[in-house]
Amino acid sequence: MQTDSLEFQEAVVVPRDAFERFDGLTVVERPGWLQLIAPAFRQGGLNGVACAQLSDAEADAVIDETVATYQRLGVRWRWTVSPESTPLDLAERLERRGLMREVVRAMVRETAREAWPEAPGVTVEVADASTVELHARTMAAGWQMDVGPIRDFNRLLLSAPSRRHALFLARVDGEPAASAGLTLFERSAYLVGAVVLPAFRRRGVYRALTAARLDFARARGIALATSQAKVATSAPLLETLGFRAVCEFPVLHGTPRSCGDDAWGWTGQGTTPTE
Repeated sequence: MQTDSLEFQEAVVVPRDAFERFDGLTVVERPGWLQLIAPAFRQGGLNGVACAQLSDAEADAVIDETVATYQRLGVRWRWTVSPESTPLDLAERLERRGLMREVVRAMVRETAREAWPEAPGVTVEVADASTVELHARTMAAGWQMDVGPIRDFNRLLLSAPSRRHALFLARVDGEPAASAGLTLFERSAYLVGAVVLPAFRRRGVYRALTAARLDFARARGIALATSQAKVATSAPLLETLGFRAVCEFPVLHGTPRSCGDDAWGWTGQGTTPTE
């Protein structure tokens, strides 16, 4: 695997910066390490390790310290084990500590697209200050999370001086049906967090959300779209929409030991780094 290729860099490395700093977020960053700690996001989202290149000798101690940090906070969190992570058995070490594995596929496609079939009754709008609350409630319902932290963070994204974030709200016959996000970088647009409410699935809503985000990026001079999609859910959908795989890697999820998985209703929800 060419980890220095443009597609790998844009689909795997660049999206690590798809967040904004705010009071209450601790960013631990050093060569070969990026970690976010956000106590307010108890049900998932920002908390986790995005990059880890550890020596074999230090790995276990760092893992134990990291697990303990999130356990003390009582939050759901994740550890992304991208292809350049070390040691090579990092994912297995995390699993031995009780973290749960899912597989993510980094994907890319050009933002220029052919005409796609219209979805009857489906509209997509870019959220603004007047609709950010509705977007947050739709997102929270889809991911089964508390709306408060999502609403506050989405308002932060829309007001960020960088102006690189956009939020999208899809409706079916006027009813809120789905939400998604996008972050613009210099050479690519990162599609993230799309979720369609159960009552509106299989009606072309996800396709419409993807089309809107591709068009939004292309209109701003960005030629490449990227996503980190769950293999079990949205990756196959993105493949039908012209996205191609760059690589796959595991993401390990941790839950508060005091609550246990059943108390959180673990089905993969509550974690939104991916499509």
